[in-house]
Amino acid sequence: MTNRRLADILGDQRLLALREHAPVREACQCMWERRKGSVLVIDQDSRLIGIFTGRDAVRVLAEGKSADATPLIEAMTPNPVTARPAASAVDALRTMSDRGIRHLPVVENHTIFGVVSRNDFKGMEIDRLDEDDHLSECLR
Repeated sequence: MTNRRLADILGDQRLLALREHAPVREACQCMWERRKGSVLVIDQDSRLIGIFTGRDAVRVLAEGKSADATPLIEAMTPNPVTARPAASAVDALRTMSDRGIRHLPVVENHTIFGVVSRNDFKGMEIDRLDEDDHLSECLR
């Protein structure tokens, strides 16, 4: 299989995004209902300002904060690493591995296309993957 682009992997994925002042509980409910590991956090202009993941949810609870009273802007990871839709799957995996992240928002010119996660790459035959054993490990 040739090296796939992120736009192809995303397909017609429905975007999961919430405004920065939405409570953590709402994000967790959306993630649970959609079986996703992250929610993109956007501002009033629908621009990406952060990402909220399951790890962030655990941190909120571990710090004794209320999921109802804590807005996403206080719990999210701000200014997340992103990739363009034309980026290759191998390059995306390399970025995720190098940065220690599991979710990679796909954005171009402030337009949000979606999020790829490590799970999106499982089972793919990706050219050059064998060149980087650590990339193969990312998928396990």
